[in-house]
Amino acid sequence: MITLTAENFNELVLRSDKPVLVDFWTEWCPPCRMVAPVLEEIADEYAGRLTVAKLNAEDHPEIAQRYGVMGFPTLNLYRDGEVVRQVIGAKPKRLLLADLDGQF
Repeated sequence: MITLTAENFNELVLRSDKPVLVDFWTEWCPPCRMVAPVLEEIADEYAGRLTVAKLNAEDHPEIAQRYGVMGFPTLNLYRDGEVVRQVIGAKPKRLLLADLDGQF
């Protein structure tokens, strides 16, 4: 899993040649901590097909605002520089994968 910043977001997400699942999270968010191990598993299982990345929304609020992120965790799936799916809130792995089905 990669860590995103305002400086590398465009290069690592918007210009990526494969889908990127971005976890918009904050330190104070318990559901964000709950979903983190699930995202680690997904990153390992789908390596090569999907990039999983984290962006601390408190450290980079301009990016969260740009994509209308208002609650945490919010997971945006980007393909070819565009958001193709958004999942809000922590979910078990099977439900999260079901929400993302067919997108990567």
